[in-house]
Amino acid sequence: MLKGFSKYIGIHKGLFLLDLTCAFLVGLADEFMPMMVRQTINQYVPEGNWAAMYRMCIILIVIYIAKLILNLIINYWGHVFGVLLQADMRRELFDHIETLPISYFDENKTGSIMSRITNDLQEISEMAHHGPENIFTCTVMLVVSAILLGQINWQLTLIVYCTLPLAVLFVIFIRKKQLDAFEKTRVRISEINADVETSIAGIRVTKAYAGTRREQEKFDIANEGYKNARGKAYQYLALFNSGMIFFTDLMYVLVIIAGGIFLFQGRINAGDFVAYLLYISMFLTPVKKLVDTYEQIAEGATGYKRFRDLMAVPSEQNDPGAADAGRLEGEIEFRNVSFHYGEKTDDEVHEQVINHLNMHILKGHTVALVGPSGGGKSTICNLIPRFYEIDSGEIDIDGKNIRSLTRDSLRRNIGIVAQDVFLFNGTIRENIAYGNPEASEAEIEAAAAKAKIHDYIMTLPDGYDTNVGERGLRLSGGQRQRISIARVFLKNPQILILDEATSALDNATEMQIQESLEELSKGRTVLVVAHRLSTIRNADEIIVLTSQGIQERGTSEELLEARGMYWHLYQYQFQNN
Repeated sequence: MLKGFSKYIGIHKGLFLLDLTCAFLVGLADEFMPMMVRQTINQYVPEGNWAAMYRMCIILIVIYIAKLILNLIINYWGHVFGVLLQADMRRELFDHIETLPISYFDENKTGSIMSRITNDLQEISEMAHHGPENIFTCTVMLVVSAILLGQINWQLTLIVYCTLPLAVLFVIFIRKKQLDAFEKTRVRISEINADVETSIAGIRVTKAYAGTRREQEKFDIANEGYKNARGKAYQYLALFNSGMIFFTDLMYVLVIIAGGIFLFQGRINAGDFVAYLLYISMFLTPVKKLVDTYEQIAEGATGYKRFRDLMAVPSEQNDPGAADAGRLEGEIEFRNVSFHYGEKTDDEVHEQVINHLNMHILKGHTVALVGPSGGGKSTICNLIPRFYEIDSGEIDIDGKNIRSLTRDSLRRNIGIVAQDVFLFNGTIRENIAYGNPEASEAEIEAAAAKAKIHDYIMTLPDGYDTNVGERGLRLSGGQRQRISIARVFLKNPQILILDEATSALDNATEMQIQESLEELSKGRTVLVVAHRLSTIRNADEIIVLTSQGIQERGTSEELLEARGMYWHLYQYQFQNN
């Protein structure tokens, strides 16, 4: 852990060393006062040397002013160091999350991921600032105090140090259990964040189904789990803190008893005994500070472990020798492709979504996939841009295995319009320009015009600068869909995937959107997934898919004449007409 963590500290080693240097000087400054008190009691008071006492007071004031300045530096620049380190780790973590495969997000809740980006990194930041600083300062104070204590009276120091092995053994005993308890706490709080994120995202469904009470009950269960886990963590923390306080109190008792005996026997004078008590107080101060710091270190270490766990999740990688795809023409072929979701198991054959699929789509043609749910239609759409890895077989575009192409260059050639449109919380312009960040204002407006949304945008008070809200909820479903179409127009890909692009719209809006989609489809290879057969009657080829694979294929007229599965689907949808 320390080796990995030192990498982030090294980026800002100047601030880190400044923080430690100031902390060292602060710790050193505190060591002067007991020696001066000892000198005063043993020498200056008996001699009546007031001038020396005044000089000593002035020196102490200067030392404490310097200490004030040093503490200001520690408290400001030390926290700045922690923030910078947190920002570096957050940037690295976010960059890594952006490279993770889609399957990771299928299996992990958004709220849990957010907890690692926010809560965990905040604890790491606090640990990075206060942890090394406190440990270093306390170590300096302990070492210097121990040396000075030994110089005053080594026998008394040896007696005091007899308690340290017991304290060390106690720390070793409780450390593992406490770290485990904090780890469980982290897991529980991430679960709460995930539940809250889901509940807020689905608030309309909650209210529509009067599900407020159910959501509260779900939250209460997660919150109770967190409360229990946190209680366990504090149980060990209380045991640790109480135990360490007991050992420090024990040191005081030993010093008072043994020091009193030594004073009675004349083996130590009054000045030395007072100085010794002051140094013991200073010796115990860093011990207590370390006790207080331990919770911070425990939480930070737990957060860093979770950070490393997420960073260890493999990113999407290009295959060795993968080349830039350039501008693809769009001829797609599936060769004996098999695929299933999730991890491979011994019972893999029963989980297969696609089994030995062969399919050829000519460039510039429109192919529609129809059939019952679970046949793998959307899965095929996800495999072409390589969102998931196939189990076996090969997917070719223009005769090139997609594995031989870099992922980014492959996806630059593919445009996707899905049923569930996602718009980013920003302006209409920013969402359309997502298709081509380098596009000019004229190109953005031209894309919007092709998607038949430009005229509506111009009626808005802020025009293209109108904020769409979270997930675009300030716009209607049809408006969001048109913006997503404009985004693809701007991207200008050769391959277009329409995955239930109009199924969530009413008939009138669907007809309007369909015109935009037909305009978008011209000159491109188009793969359409649709349940409404009216939208795909003009497709060059229709493929009927079931869980057993391809059942039928041909034009709409050919399949109607065959009176097979497509004919039955057609009759069901149009029987009222």
